[in-house]
Amino acid sequence: MAGSDGDLDRPAIRREFGRAVNMSPASLEKWLATDDSRSVGWTHEGEGEAVGHQEGRRIVAIKRKKAAALTDEDYRHMRKVVGYVHRHLAQGGPAQDKEHSRWRYSLMNWGHDPLRSE
Repeated sequence: MAGSDGDLDRPAIRREFGRAVNMSPASLEKWLATDDSRSVGWTHEGEGEAVGHQEGRRIVAIKRKKAAALTDEDYRHMRKVVGYVHRHLAQGGPAQDKEHSRWRYSLMNWGHDPLRSE
């Protein structure tokens, strides 16, 4: 991927984003509507919705755009999503019951289901 914002490698960012976000917009929206989705994440003071839940809605919007309609801001955000997913996957999650873990739920809010086979 690119280093500076002026040097956005759009094809590489789209590729990495596509690998990191393995949930479809419809499945992500369905997930975001669940109590489990709303049960995890950090919330800014004074806000009622967790950051990851907000991110999920933004990811849905980005995934629904045509490549030609994506802005530099979208590409920067896609890099942020890729970084988040990679960092949290590196944690490995809990040894027991990954399926019902806060670790998985948080990743799913960001569009990645770690239990989904490629």
